[in-house]
Amino acid sequence: MSNSHNPRGRAFRFVSAHPVRFLILACKAFRSNQGFLLAGAIAYYALLSIVPLLILVAIAFSQVVGEQLLLDTLAHLLRWLIPGQSEAIVGELANFLAHRAVIGWFLVVTMIFFSSLAFTVLENALSIIFVHRVVIRRRHFLLSAILPYLFSLSLGIGVLVVTIVSSGLHAVASDSVVLFGHSLSLTVPTRVVLYLCGFAGEILVLTAIYLVVPAGRTTLRHALVGAIAAGVLWEITRRALVWYFATLSQVSVVYGSLATAIVVLFSLEALATLMLFGAQLIAEYECLDTPNGDPEPRPLVTG
Repeated sequence: MSNSHNPRGRAFRFVSAHPVRFLILACKAFRSNQGFLLAGAIAYYALLSIVPLLILVAIAFSQVVGEQLLLDTLAHLLRWLIPGQSEAIVGELANFLAHRAVIGWFLVVTMIFFSSLAFTVLENALSIIFVHRVVIRRRHFLLSAILPYLFSLSLGIGVLVVTIVSSGLHAVASDSVVLFGHSLSLTVPTRVVLYLCGFAGEILVLTAIYLVVPAGRTTLRHALVGAIAAGVLWEITRRALVWYFATLSQVSVVYGSLATAIVVLFSLEALATLMLFGAQLIAEYECLDTPNGDPEPRPLVTG
């Protein structure tokens, strides 16, 4: 079939010929879908979920890999998620683990419930971004209820794997190699490898979110493109936030003891915004792929 009659070829040609227009249309659709409002809701529930989820991960795996090693890995991972505030959260987590004897079954069940809230809200937000899918195919409510816990379990296993891998890489960094009679330290290459592994892990998590969380089916190619776009934008934003909070921000003067919570919430909202925008890029391209694809945004109608 020729590209003139192939909707997928038409979508690719449109984006290739008019990339700026495609981005503008995606931004308009994102605004019409109340993307910033959805990102705020995700950030709020993520703030409620992140500490219980980290506590459950620490309790489950601290005996397997060692408590301090696990806390160091969590601190490294949180620098990607919450720039500039990872030490404060890990400090509170360490204090909680020091008093783990007081943890009862009721508290564990409560933490499991709260740790899943962010994923539930994320699924609802993505159902608005991918509203053209939801109209055609809705996910069974039992699957929607179980999915957040499965995703939390997957993230916990991912943290364990990252802990083991990073421990091995740090051990390698303490060594050196002899090349042409010169001793070369492996510290810098190891740091580069750790950064690339962290960025690849970030892209992998975003791709998994775009593949699994929304109702309907996302192709791996579309999910990967959306994840790379969101990941690159987050890397730029993350570094800008680190610089801003380290040099110009007066948040501690304005908010006092609430500064940590405000910074964490702001960082999570920025991350949620970029994550939803990556999903919006996928949704816009999917709509261009349909036989009646219309490049104009479809506003969300309430009432």
